This record gives sequence, C-alpha cells and structure tokens, in this order.
Amino acid sequence: MKKIILLSILCYNFSGSILFAQDKPVVASTASMIWDMARNIGGDHFDHRMIVPIGGDPHIYEPTPSDARLVASADLILKNGLTFEGWINSLIENSGTKAAVVTVTEGLPALTSMTYKGAADPHAWMDASKGEFYLRNIRDALIELAPAHKADITSNYEKYSNELSTVDEYIEKEIKKIPEAQRILITSHDAFQYYGRRYGLNLQAIQGVSTDAEVQTADILRVNKVIRESGVPAVFVETTINPKMLNIIAKDNNIVVGGSLFSDSIGDENSAAPTYLEMLRYNTNTIVAALSRKKTDESQIENGHNHGGESSGSSNYIMIGLLAAVFLGGMLFMIKKMNS
Repeated sequence: MKKIILLSILCYNFSGSILFAQDKPVVASTASMIWDMARNIGGDHFDHRMIVPIGGDPHIYEPTPSDARLVASADLILKNGLTFEGWINSLIENSGTKAAVVTVTEGLPALTSMTYKGAADPHAWMDASKGEFYLRNIRDALIELAPAHKADITSNYEKYSNELSTVDEYIEKEIKKIPEAQRILITSHDAFQYYGRRYGLNLQAIQGVSTDAEVQTADILRVNKVIRESGVPAVFVETTINPKMLNIIAKDNNIVVGGSLFSDSIGDENSAAPTYLEMLRYNTNTIVAALSRKKTDESQIENGHNHGGESSGSSNYIMIGLLAAVFLGGMLFMIKKMNS
C-alpha cells in the first residue's frame, strides 16, 4: 500500500512538472545570439526557443513547418529587424500567432548598408555597446510578458549588462595591440562594420551585409588591392559561409586565413563560442592574434620558407644529388663491366 501511495505521489509530481514546464511562456528568438541574451535575462521563468538553429544563416534561412508551429504557439517573438530576417514577417502572418512581436534593435542608431542605399546594416550585436540596446529591449519585453518575475528579470539583466560592459572594455584594449597599419579586417561578408567602427578597424568584405548577395569581380579586385597596398597579414572566413573564395584570395596573395569568425550565429556547446559573450571574446582573440603578426613571417611559415623550411629544402637537394651520384656511379660500373 505504501508503495502504491509513493508511486502515486511520484507520478503526480512528474505530471505536475510537465504541466509547469508547459505553462512557462514560450519565447521564440529568430537567431541564436538573441536566444542566448533572452535566456540569460529571463532565466528559468520562460521556455526559450530559437527559430534559426545554431550554425544556420538567418539571411537566407527557409522556415520549416515546425517553425510555423513554434511561432503559432509562442507568447513572445524576438527578432533583430534591420532587414536581417527577410522571411520572418511572412512566417508570423501565415502562422496565425497571437504572440507579441518585439524588434530588439529598437532605438539603436543603425548603420546604413555600404552597398545598398537606404538599407540598414543588421549586425549591431557585433558592437558590445550596441548589445546593450538588445538587452534593454529584451528585458522590457520579458517583464511585459511576465510582470510577476520583474525582480528576477531586472537582476539578471543588471548582471548580464555588467558582463557585456566588461567584454566591451576587453575588446577595445585588445584591438590596440594590433599595429595600426594592420588594423584591416577582411571577411567573407560585411558583418563587422559595427565592430570596426567601435574598436578601430578598417573593414573590407567580398560580399555585402547579406549573404545572399553575389560576389562581384570588382569586390575581389578591391580586396586584392587592399591586401597588396596595406601588407595586412591575414584574412578571415566565417562559420556560416563557404570559405572557398577567401581561401583562394589568401593563396593568391601569399597570406594566411587568420581563423574562422562567428558572425550570424554563435557556436554550439562544444565550440569556442557557445554564448554571445564568448563569441565576441573569441572573435577578438582570433583577430588580434592573426593581425598582430608580420606578413613576411606568416607567408614564410605558411609556405615552409622559414629557417626550418630552407633547411628542409637544402636537405632535399642534397638527397637528390646523392641519389643521382649513386645512379651515375652504378651506370659507369655496369658499362665498365660490359666492356671488360
């Protein structure tokens, strides 16, 4: 009898926990950076979901039926706006959702696209000081959704905001370690303008602010010219974009790919950038390490022309010479043997 009662209590608690989880307001974020911010501020009071999975490209994402179901069941939808998710409005309209929709970049001074007149640059999260706009908008949206948890949401926001300010200071300090003439960041697409403006880097990219833009010959020629004239030692690929073009550019200019940067998505839990804050730190460390080196050192290392490479090359020539001598000696011996 006691066992039956205990089992009943356990079943009740288990079913109650499921109901409680289901009762949590569902917050659907379009991109992984926004999802990470929301879960840090909202904590366990909400059921945090993301539409574009980690590693996906929100510029060119194609929503699935499960995305439509998620949006339909959501209580709050957080989007970046500024032309980042061109598909989101149609998804919201077609889902029939009753969720509140909040643009987390509301109020921040957006940059305009360098390529398309009148279009906004959506990558404001790359500037940690602009990230504060995201945090405030998310905080207010969560409090509006669940006012009973205002104290916890506010406390979480304040802690997270302080951590973001620390990262902002860290980036500013680290970028200054790069020689001024080499503070040129060449990437796959134009996702780092906010980052460059904030921390003092000249940005060059082979695509515009959206990854669905075609690479133009003029852009490749422009980037090649920048590399030749500046002596910048490295270019950088991005985790959500095919690296083929930048690999070719690096090889043609005898420089290296300095690393793979996170731009439109954070990394998974096993990566070096599993959170928004870690993404900013990782990108900065990667950029500083690659751009602080001399181009000659990088190219020599890349092509095996450092001292070790020269020694290896000389050894190869000696070995070839010895083999040739042995072969020639053997031939002379055979000829002499035949003549005798």
